Amino acid sequence: CSSLTPDTAVISPQDPTLLIGSSLQATCSVLGDPPGATAEGLYWTLNGRRLPPEFSRVLNASTLALALANLNGSRQQSGDNLVCHARDGSILAGSCLYVGLPPEKPFNISCWSKNMKDLTCRWTPGAHGETFLHTNYSLKYKLRWYGQDNTCEEYHTVGPHSCHVPKDLALFTPYEIWVEATNRLGSARSDVLTLDILDVVTTDPPPDVHVSRVGGLEDQLSVRWVSPPALKDFLFQAKYQIRYRVEDSVDWKVVDDVSNQTSCRLAGLKPGTVYFVQVRCNPFGIYGSKKAGIWSEWSHPTAASTPRSGEDIEAPGGRTVI
Repeated sequence: CSSLTPDTAVISPQDPTLLIGSSLQATCSVLGDPPGATAEGLYWTLNGRRLPPEFSRVLNASTLALALANLNGSRQQSGDNLVCHARDGSILAGSCLYVGLPPEKPFNISCWSKNMKDLTCRWTPGAHGETFLHTNYSLKYKLRWYGQDNTCEEYHTVGPHSCHVPKDLALFTPYEIWVEATNRLGSARSDVLTLDILDVVTTDPPPDVHVSRVGGLEDQLSVRWVSPPALKDFLFQAKYQIRYRVEDSVDWKVVDDVSNQTSCRLAGLKPGTVYFVQVRCNPFGIYGSKKAGIWSEWSHPTAASTPRSGEDIEAPGGRTVI
């Protein structure tokens, strides 16, 4: 919405902000004596649609009043277009009409750190979410016992309500993190989330995943990978999960009990069948952290086939599918 302020008329109030369900009393007053622009010939439009004449009444020769009751939320967050027209349809004046709700308290903040180098957080905007007005969300963070408030600057990195802090984060010291929401009708602040970067570390998917046959065994495949190279200089443990599916299926079977190994043998497979295999990593216990850790994304699928029944020749290892 953009307010129109020509010299021929003025709308009052200009650019009002109202709660959903409110009423609006507005006037369009002609300035001077433009030809064909007396109050009796004026009419109103809202978002390009002419409002019924019973919503208006003439106050005097130069002023037309408008009464709207039980207003709905604005159709666009930038405001609805309320326009006063002359008899011939020309625009005399315009106003932005903002109708909505104040922001609700953001909640469900979750954060993770990729290889202890950054911090990404996301949140839920409120129980209902929709305010019908442009609402600004700011992620704030500070060291728990000292330091000043900082404002995250890289928004929408993993969705509409998220933000990324790329660097300059301290380890071994808790952070306080919260979200502030503001719009034309008010503001709200989330509860404070306290966390240590070491407790929310995730990493890249395991690289170099190889899947190969186990000799001539028809029902088995061997899976090997390496631990996350980005964490090689840190004291940590790791858990791994494997999932696999047959080529023509979308149903994955997950192997949970891989623990800290970097290899695993899949058994009970179908002979002569192509399987897709993925691996993911959960780094935990970094420098003694007691938290459960956060799973990485899955690695790119790697494909390999089990030998057909009676097949004697060992086929080459698996191929990565991009």
